Amino acid sequence: MFLREVILKNFRGYKNEHRIPIDQLTAFIGKNDAGKSSIFDALAVFFDHSLGKIDASDICVHAGANGELRIGCVFSDFPDSITIDASSVTTLAEEHLLNVDGLLEIHKVYEFSDGALKRPKVFAIANHPTANGFDGLLSKKNVELKKAGEAANIDAGVDKRSNAALRKAIWGSADDLKLGHSEIQLDKEDAKAIWEQLSKYLPEYALFRADRPSTDEDSEVQDPLKVAIKQAIEEVQAELDAVKEKVKARTLDVANRTITKLADFDSALSSQLNPNFKSDPKWDGLFKLSLTGDDEIPINKRGSGVRRLVLFSFFRAEAERLREEHKKGNIIYAVEEPETAQHPDNQRKVIEALQAIAEADGCQVMLTTHVPALASLLPINSIRYVCSHDLNGRDVCIADDDVIKTVVADLGIIPDKRAKVLVCVEGPHDLQFLRRISSLLRAEDDSVIDMFADPRVALAVLGGSTLKEWVNQHYLKNVGLPEVHIYDRDELKNGKYKYQDDRDAVNARGDGSIGFLTAKREMENYLHIDAISEALQPVVGFNFTFALSDDCDVETEIKTLLNGQGKIQRRSIKHWLNEDAASRMTLDRLKQRNGYDEIKGWFTEIENRANGGQ
Repeated sequence: MFLREVILKNFRGYKNEHRIPIDQLTAFIGKNDAGKSSIFDALAVFFDHSLGKIDASDICVHAGANGELRIGCVFSDFPDSITIDASSVTTLAEEHLLNVDGLLEIHKVYEFSDGALKRPKVFAIANHPTANGFDGLLSKKNVELKKAGEAANIDAGVDKRSNAALRKAIWGSADDLKLGHSEIQLDKEDAKAIWEQLSKYLPEYALFRADRPSTDEDSEVQDPLKVAIKQAIEEVQAELDAVKEKVKARTLDVANRTITKLADFDSALSSQLNPNFKSDPKWDGLFKLSLTGDDEIPINKRGSGVRRLVLFSFFRAEAERLREEHKKGNIIYAVEEPETAQHPDNQRKVIEALQAIAEADGCQVMLTTHVPALASLLPINSIRYVCSHDLNGRDVCIADDDVIKTVVADLGIIPDKRAKVLVCVEGPHDLQFLRRISSLLRAEDDSVIDMFADPRVALAVLGGSTLKEWVNQHYLKNVGLPEVHIYDRDELKNGKYKYQDDRDAVNARGDGSIGFLTAKREMENYLHIDAISEALQPVVGFNFTFALSDDCDVETEIKTLLNGQGKIQRRSIKHWLNEDAASRMTLDRLKQRNGYDEIKGWFTEIENRANGGQ
């Protein structure tokens, strides 16, 4: 199941009900103690994580003496059907257990009184029948449902052994179910059985805290190693049993001979003694592992940043093992302050790694940060700004222009003053393509400008893809830098290309700026068919080809070819093309596509302006 929203009420600083949208990648940004970690802790409670402890101190201090604390989650991609028992297969929609948006919304509710927190109750928040006689059916026993069916004059052919069939028939007999907002407690009869089945499909929740020692004694390190030891022991269990029996036989022989000798002194005492083993040997307890590098330096003696990266790798491995062990479909990684103990040069790699994890099938990533350098690398649509105030405790805001301005001001994200030229492209996929082709050109000629590392070059995506690009777009445009605009040509409509007027306006400025329209339809049209096939074959499971031209819609061609045979989940085809396929390009392939001279020309114009020329 895919987590779409988190609901908090009276949990720590979150007094009134707060609904927090969650995406594939979600980044909570805010000052210290704004309430970022509280969201992760609440989810740990909801998913019964080992770190998810809740007590009276978690009640919001402004909640009053009596009330309720709520932690809720909204899910999509829930199971198509639920098996309640041998005779009942149903769906959440048929049971009216979905909310008004057609999503599964589950709340864990903790009532409290005079500072004491009661045991939680689990509710489905649903658009459920409220009409008299048609409500509360999920909590009724089979006998009660049969009586309700008789009262509703349901079809005699309905399988009366199946509660699900009885409910469906009863609801089907109503003129108006008066569907409305309802809280269905999932603790009785079929409601309880449905929740027990749904619980098996909940995502695996993996929480990586910021304040941890990061040693090879951590459970995320030791647990997978212990599992490996256990599995190895199971494979040789027969041999170990033989060893155990041999040791037992030898020691029992010594013990019995000892008792025989004792009888010479005290026959009564010796008759009361019987040799036996207290317990079987614990083979797995004999092995204790630690990590050392190639130079035999223990990982515990390495730098804190290295230790944290190693630990995070174990954390991921353990989370994936648990998902497989528990047969979970999805996994949610919640990572507090991934920048902790990392050099600025490494922070980009950390973010790129987390983004790659989020793009993988069945994964979601949430993170917290308050560091400008790391926040500036995040996609804007992933940002949730967490702030505190006196009226409602906390606010969690989705990023719009006003929110982004606040985030930029709060974190002090500013454009690089060393910038000499602003490069503007249409979208983030164009930057991916240019990054890959830049590496290709520089491998042949290292004098080609590295526009992604050279501080003289600032990058901006139309509308702003990341915080850093948004800042460049909104601030550097006002300081008179020459600009290089590179836009996809796209299709000819009404005698003009999509960005033709924009290109012409840039070229007419007279300030050293220059605009390009690609000679081909889009960046993807510069790729070679072999690079595309090599990138997609491992994903779709078969080789394919098509007539790649300068004017075709590459993405549409691939979709048509796949025709449902190879499903690319989450990661868009554009991502695969501009990241994976572009990384498989060679100079020969680029020249075969007649793109070498044109693209190198873009980089030359960027370098001219970075050097102060035009």
